[in-house]
Amino acid sequence: MQMLSRRISLALMSLMMVSAFVLSACAGAAPAVEPTKAPEATMAPEATMAPEATATTEPTKAPEATATTEPTKAPEATATTAAVATETAVPATATVAATVAATKAVVATVAATATTAPAVASADWKPRQLEATLRGSGASFPNPLYQVWISVYTKNVVPGVKLSYQSVGSGQGQKDFIAYLTDFGGSDSAVSSSRVASEAPDAIHIPTVLGGVMPMYNLPGLTAPMRFSAETLVGIYIGEIKKWNDDRIAADNPGVSLPDQEITVVYRSDSSGTTSIWTDYLAKVSGTWKSAYGSGNTVKWPVGIGAPGNAGVSSTVQKTDGAIGYVEVGYALGAGFTLPYVKNAAGNYVQPLLANVSAAAAGVKISSDVQKLASSITNGSDAQAFPIAGFTYMLVRKSTYTDVTKVQALSDFIYWSLTEGQGAANRLGYAPLPEAMRKAAMTALMSVRVNGQAVLEAPVK
Repeated sequence: MQMLSRRISLALMSLMMVSAFVLSACAGAAPAVEPTKAPEATMAPEATMAPEATATTEPTKAPEATATTEPTKAPEATATTAAVATETAVPATATVAATVAATKAVVATVAATATTAPAVASADWKPRQLEATLRGSGASFPNPLYQVWISVYTKNVVPGVKLSYQSVGSGQGQKDFIAYLTDFGGSDSAVSSSRVASEAPDAIHIPTVLGGVMPMYNLPGLTAPMRFSAETLVGIYIGEIKKWNDDRIAADNPGVSLPDQEITVVYRSDSSGTTSIWTDYLAKVSGTWKSAYGSGNTVKWPVGIGAPGNAGVSSTVQKTDGAIGYVEVGYALGAGFTLPYVKNAAGNYVQPLLANVSAAAAGVKISSDVQKLASSITNGSDAQAFPIAGFTYMLVRKSTYTDVTKVQALSDFIYWSLTEGQGAANRLGYAPLPEAMRKAAMTALMSVRVNGQAVLEAPVK
């Protein structure tokens, strides 16, 4: 097992290095607009501590390598309904294999589109050549992108910075950040206003990219992408639709021969921002779901089996005929799954293509308060919008950092991510930020202070 782990670690590091070289060659032309119509038929050295901060959770230990991946061991899935999968346990090797495959797909995607994705360059600014060790943890949703950013930045841009990010889920990332166990957090959901007020009064949510959350299903022999209405997805996850040939699924997919097969529902077993986006959508389209189950990083699921992380859900669905789960788009692409169509608020069936995910943020209202940039964009009204989409955020502190050099290094990395790093987003299945939100994120970043002094001065453009 040690030999297997060592080989996997070496393989992942090699892949990250390849991606670094490929990304460094990327240049900018505008991305093509993808179709939206349906066819008929993815503790290191000490963190900056606040005075008298008390850790409420166990520290998440940082790995030796700077490029980390999804957790390599998925616990046995837990069933809350009689209809269980034939194989509910996800072996560690299966999850590792899925992660390695997803990373390979990421590098292949980068190589295939290296000349078509724009980067936002800032000719008036360059990151400082500092030496610092930075640690973050949180959402698995942006993990493939963050690992590429980290690899490129620490190898090609500022080699003196050591940076790690552990993909442990948004809920744990929020806990680690609030407990001052990390220098920054990753979350697809906003820390609740009550928690900000009582536990993290200077927390800032810096949006980094947009992503789609899609239903991922396993129906062998069905080659055409399936269509799902809001009512169908709610019916499946509430437990009312139990078979794939149910009349309501058939109505979404006219002319498709659907199997007389039980549906196995898969959900995230960890505290997850991906779950927050998914349940936020279900609560917006269904009063029944909203009143009975609500939305958030965790909910009390009425049916299904749980799996940890986007990689765990992806692996469980892959192993289980008749399964359906929800994952960030990049994980489904990495596993070779077809992108489904979901009916949006305008009545159009759309796939989670980049243009449609970007359309979900059309008209988003941006607060002038740098601590209130988190926004829900599910079930957007734009005719092209993919309805299950969201921002993902880096959590930083506005005024309670104490190590100037460390915070300068962190601010430079995030600023680089918001400018030149944005060019990698669509190559990895994410949509770059809308310009207005990107500039608001930069403004928020430059509000960070150490002992009252600004740590970053850079152009907002």
